[in-house]
Amino acid sequence: MKNMFKEMTIGKLSQDVGVKVPTIRYYEHIGLLPAPPRTTGNIRLYDEKAHHRLTFIRHARSLGFEIPAIRQLLALADGAVSDSHQADGLAQAHLEEVQRKIKALKALRDELQHMIDHCDHDQNRRCHVIEVLSDHNKCQHDDHETVD
Repeated sequence: MKNMFKEMTIGKLSQDVGVKVPTIRYYEHIGLLPAPPRTTGNIRLYDEKAHHRLTFIRHARSLGFEIPAIRQLLALADGAVSDSHQADGLAQAHLEEVQRKIKALKALRDELQHMIDHCDHDQNRRCHVIEVLSDHNKCQHDDHETVD
């Protein structure tokens, strides 16, 4: 049976996969997505393999994987790396990072809530929020750094 996939332009690929055109160009630039062939009019034409690869990248990014990990996962998907346990290791490392960020966000939430709860709302012209922001020693948590 003949493959019914039709090559598509970067705009159509962008729309179909839900990735902005500049992002597709960036992925090509850094080597995550191979540069596609071009027409005589210099228009990029993407095939089914590129569509699948971009969908993989977008999904991995939506799960929070960073570019280096995605590069490794693509190598595994392409069969260039034979250790299939490596994908599990990458996912496990990412999970641990997500758990660390959740812990930090919970501490951040608690700290902000504590600041707000202890504000006297200008009844005696001092603001607890400003006081705490001015003096880290007044914080109830030390581990409330923001996450990137």
